[in-house]
Amino acid sequence: MPNLNPPDDHDYRNSLQDPVSLNVGGEVYTTTLDTLTRCRDSMLGAMFTGQMPVLRDHGGNVFIDRDGKVFRYILNYLRSSSLDLPDGFSELSLLRREADFFQIRPLLEEIGRYEASVPLSLRGGPLGAMIVVNVYSEVRVLHFNLRHGPENYELRTCSVRAFSVDLFCTWGAFMALLCERFSYRTPQGLASPCPCNPTNNRLKLEWVPRPDELPRDQYDKQGYRGLAVSYPEPPQSDDIIDTHRNPSDIADMQGFVEELLKVSLAEGFKVDLVTPDPAEILNCTSLRLVKC
Repeated sequence: MPNLNPPDDHDYRNSLQDPVSLNVGGEVYTTTLDTLTRCRDSMLGAMFTGQMPVLRDHGGNVFIDRDGKVFRYILNYLRSSSLDLPDGFSELSLLRREADFFQIRPLLEEIGRYEASVPLSLRGGPLGAMIVVNVYSEVRVLHFNLRHGPENYELRTCSVRAFSVDLFCTWGAFMALLCERFSYRTPQGLASPCPCNPTNNRLKLEWVPRPDELPRDQYDKQGYRGLAVSYPEPPQSDDIIDTHRNPSDIADMQGFVEELLKVSLAEGFKVDLVTPDPAEILNCTSLRLVKC
């Protein structure tokens, strides 16, 4: 148990000498007073400049009853004035809460900038998150008049294939990512497939690729729309933070499944079930993925 009786002022001043050992939630760290007081107006600054009493455990370490593992990143920030997080860091909300508790305002600002620079996906997310996808397609026969002159029309017939995807996911951030990556092609330009509620657990996609024999005006007249996918372009300089490659059209269901797998596998999902034939995943009618 920590000693809850703070020492008198004389003992307190003598006890705070370099190096300082801290027991934060069971994790022991060793650092300097200069590091701990780097932000003088923070709670740590107050604790280690004598403005607040400190508690000690039986080993003589200064005891702080907070999350011990995430304190590593707070201490490293105080040492270097730089927020360095590993790939796949999934405890950003916890780190923000701890930085707020210690009132380290520059760190809170760094966390805010970090969040703004990371795609909506954020590496991490809840383990066990699930994606369930059902796909459908049908051939439709379309009759239309092709105009050759003021009174010269030719009746034409062509087939179009309509695709439909019903997708359910338990991870809202991943759904928001899909709404960012996939777009409808309309006469007015690209449009989000879910503009009203991008964090909804269900996503319904319907699109019809335009065959070469179907004129654009007839395609638009039917109210058809295509589907496109885009990916972030790697930055070319410090001035370029978030650009996208030109969106690519998705011509068939195999193309959609392939793009969905790229996105989901990059976010830590694994294929759990494929129907009807696991060996023909791009030709599936239903697919289930689980985040491991």
